[in-house]
Amino acid sequence: MVLLAAAASADCIPVSQAREHIGEDQCVTGTVFRIKHGERGLTWFDFCEDYRVCPFTVVIFPGHLKDIGDVRPLEKRQIQVHGTLKEYDGRAEIVLSELRQLSGDAARVPKLPKNYDVENRGHYSAGSVSFPRAARTASKKKQVPNLPIVVADPGDEEDTPSPVKK
Repeated sequence: MVLLAAAASADCIPVSQAREHIGEDQCVTGTVFRIKHGERGLTWFDFCEDYRVCPFTVVIFPGHLKDIGDVRPLEKRQIQVHGTLKEYDGRAEIVLSELRQLSGDAARVPKLPKNYDVENRGHYSAGSVSFPRAARTASKKKQVPNLPIVVADPGDEEDTPSPVKK
């Protein structure tokens, strides 16, 4: 079994050479430094301490994470990823969309827990039930303002203005 693992990783290129093979269908091997869950449910595998200077990354879109499983245990482990190398933001990347793209120990990824909410940026949630809102909200009936005004009789000779009650 050790020979099979060594033969599989011998066909893979290291992370440092991934940029030279953009456009090719390749196997890339490296140790996952960090797994990040970004906004809108995206998941990234960082293979370097500073992702901005790293020559390679793996990205998983939220719709694919359900098919792949819980990738969090892959952090700090050596993995092999198979796929087409694409250039994005100055570095090579592989879009991980199926579990079969991972080989070696990484292929044994557990399924996502039942309460794992992919659409909620990777947070756990028991979920909630919400009813759809009405298309239009009912507005209150407009009322004519009631302003009780006390008007002085024209026969009064006072120059005071008429008092207004509020």
